[in-house]
Amino acid sequence: VQLQASGGGLVQAGGSLRLACTASGRTSSDFVVGWFRQAPGKEREFVAFITWSGSNTYYGDSVKGRFTVSRDKAENTVYLQMNSLKPEDTAVYYCAAAPHIATAIRIYDYWGQGTQVTVSS
Repeated sequence: VQLQASGGGLVQAGGSLRLACTASGRTSSDFVVGWFRQAPGKEREFVAFITWSGSNTYYGDSVKGRFTVSRDKAENTVYLQMNSLKPEDTAVYYCAAAPHIATAIRIYDYWGQGTQVTVSS
């Protein structure tokens, strides 16, 4: 599985951005796409995941109610809609794929390149 993340950029606090993660290769209904982020000097943090079927989503506490993960099966793309952005959301965002539902980084076998999100105050 290959993953390609895109959509990062610079936005003011309170603004919105939408990230995209396009998957190619072998996928299945059990396939899970997760979003993680890593701020400078901090550990990589779980943000959200969605099952490829779209039936299950889950969010980290720090983004719950502000971020929404969705997928377009026809386009093989998972989106992360980020609203009400805060300066503390500034990080490199990564998408990754796992064979089953998980929030632990070690379960995710495939990783896309990161995309930078910067939120100015």
